[in-house]
Amino acid sequence: MKLNVNGTDHEVAAPPEMPLLWVLRDLMGLTGTKFGCGIAQCGACTVHIDGAPLRACVTPVAAVAGKKITTIEGLSTDGSHPVQQAWTELDVVQCGYCQSGQIMSAAALLAKVPTPSDTDIDQAMSGNICRCGTYPRIRAAVHRAADIGKA
Repeated sequence: MKLNVNGTDHEVAAPPEMPLLWVLRDLMGLTGTKFGCGIAQCGACTVHIDGAPLRACVTPVAAVAGKKITTIEGLSTDGSHPVQQAWTELDVVQCGYCQSGQIMSAAALLAKVPTPSDTDIDQAMSGNICRCGTYPRIRAAVHRAADIGKA
């Protein structure tokens, strides 16, 4: 099966029903996308499919063949994406486990809404659970990323 991941075409030998998460992690070695709950409720496995956030743990790989898949590794190769910069500047991460999914959801929001309100952020990020409770820092970082993106 042919997949376009992070701008590069890859041929993967995966059964069509295999969740995208396991194709990315186990077959392609892209371990930035995390397994959290396995039922699309925590957001740790969030990737972009044609620019939209999607939970990779419940998405069969066959459903994304021919689409552009972006993982945390593909957001930027050097951490220069505005969301990654903001996360670092504001020291958002505590344990870090959920943060790749948080970052991917925030990047998708900012691509659609360049200057989000608190309500926009809360709605867009509501599907991402942080067990450490870094929600205030996440919201502040999304606002900061919006500012960086304007510069």
